[in-house]
Amino acid sequence: MKFGNFLFPDSRDPARDGAVIDETVREAMLADELGADIVWLAEHHFDGISVYADPIGLAGALAGSMRHAGIGFAVIQTALHHPIRLAEQMALLDHLTKGKLIVGLGRGSSYNIYDYQGFGIDHHEAQARLDEAEEIMLRAWTGGAFEHQGRFWQLQVPMLRPRPYTQPHPPVIRGSSGDASLIELARQGKPFMMNVQSLETTARRVGIYRETMRAAGYDDSAIARNLDTSWVWRSLCLAETDAEAERIALPNFEAMTKSRAEMRNRIYADTGLRIEVPPGDLPGARTGRGDGVLLGSAATVAEDIAALDRLGIGGVIAVFRMGPMPHEQAAESLTRFMREVAPQFRQ
Repeated sequence: MKFGNFLFPDSRDPARDGAVIDETVREAMLADELGADIVWLAEHHFDGISVYADPIGLAGALAGSMRHAGIGFAVIQTALHHPIRLAEQMALLDHLTKGKLIVGLGRGSSYNIYDYQGFGIDHHEAQARLDEAEEIMLRAWTGGAFEHQGRFWQLQVPMLRPRPYTQPHPPVIRGSSGDASLIELARQGKPFMMNVQSLETTARRVGIYRETMRAAGYDDSAIARNLDTSWVWRSLCLAETDAEAERIALPNFEAMTKSRAEMRNRIYADTGLRIEVPPGDLPGARTGRGDGVLLGSAATVAEDIAALDRLGIGGVIAVFRMGPMPHEQAAESLTRFMREVAPQFRQ
């Protein structure tokens, strides 16, 4: 399996934003030093949920410093970006990382409507904007000058420069928060990034993915290759004992999920607007073993990682710093995982 450190630093106090950003860079450097395969970056705006807000800017800062880890996005909120600018930025990062880039694309936040409001985007258009933007980006990376006449963009594009380092283009992967999007990716024969959820839900969705790919005409080897390049997201906390990990993790995980829910509800109360999504597609709030947070000693967490490995999934997007957790606790948990658990699953 492959293991990535997902930098998702929460800052509730604007006065501490700079300090938390500094700690986040230190966490990225530690993950690289410990041998993480990917440092993953998120994109959220206005609320401090992911305090650096601009993952592309942070990626540029990290790319020149990391020696081992690549950079991935989980995800770029594609509806908020101009596709040509985004294609240029990704091509540059592809060079800076020497091909160790994963371009994770998503329609944008599935539940925080202010992400769209702040950029003047109708959230109902988000999926269509994502689809059109990806089409434009792939064309820009792989061809010469072209014209595009679409619903959202009318473009006359000279040849994009720089050309991507990776040929024909860096790997593109989409996020999936529910059954419908996962089924569509399976029909198209594409890998996925799956949001936080229980092991039971993950196993069910992987089963749906396999069945859908098979029904679409893909053989078992193609399905296995796709799963090997797919990722699932979990929050992790490791300590000397299960009890100590629970003492550290649960208050931070519960504070994180509670504050995010309160923020969404406050915006709804103030504006009367929200994005309606099925409850199962909202960020995970369950804390049972194997659910939204994997916690315990190295041996306990290794058992939970093994359960994901048996599903054929190739990588884990691991958040070690949850909500108000101090940087030092997250760093200790990350270090335990990379030294005591990850080596058991390296290919």
